[in-house]
Amino acid sequence: MLLIRSAEPLEDYWVRLTLTDGSTVERNVRDLLQGPVFEPLRADYARFRRLRVRAATLEWPGRVDLDPHVLIWNGPRPRDPEARPADRLELKHPAALAGAR
Repeated sequence: MLLIRSAEPLEDYWVRLTLTDGSTVERNVRDLLQGPVFEPLRADYARFRRLRVRAATLEWPGRVDLDPHVLIWNGPRPRDPEARPADRLELKHPAALAGAR
């Protein structure tokens, strides 16, 4: 099972994740930062850049975090053990996806 080993903030809410198998993926998480708990990260980009990896997912000051499967797979982990996550992906909040249908 792939997990997040380390992370590096990039520009414009992109993050580079290094996974436990040594591969790297880049994710834009801007659209996932919805709701009052994430407002400090959206309002203060320097605070966003203070991300760290804790318990195999991204965490920010105040113990704000995101689900690791969403970060890696953009949803639940696939059943196929050979599946590989996309190298670069803009993640969308589930409510935004529902509205697009």
